[in-house]
Amino acid sequence: MIVSHKGDIKAVKIENPQAKDATMKVLVSPTEGWEGYVMRILEIEVGGYTPKHNHPWPHINYVVSGKGRLHLDGKDIDVEAGSFAYVPSDTTHQFSNIGNEVFEFICIVPEEGHK
Repeated sequence: MIVSHKGDIKAVKIENPQAKDATMKVLVSPTEGWEGYVMRILEIEVGGYTPKHNHPWPHINYVVSGKGRLHLDGKDIDVEAGSFAYVPSDTTHQFSNIGNEVFEFICIVPEEGHK
């Protein structure tokens, strides 16, 4: 069992030349007993973005705060707090902050999707 707060977890910068001002915190993973999955929270600063990429696993996202744009399979979709998305395997995607505050979202991936 784990009960914690995101403020107690150190943010790790997304080290990728195609990313800008994006960090990630691992909230729950197999280390805490959730076998097979990892729940992360990403924070993207104003004007920042994740790399445009794809991979062989799906993920689920839930927007906690801010306004963003999800580039998903060639389409740009604006999202905000309360929005959620399922990103299928092998689908090109990217998250960008289009608001004036931190854009924060939860991302749940299979264990192999977290490196």
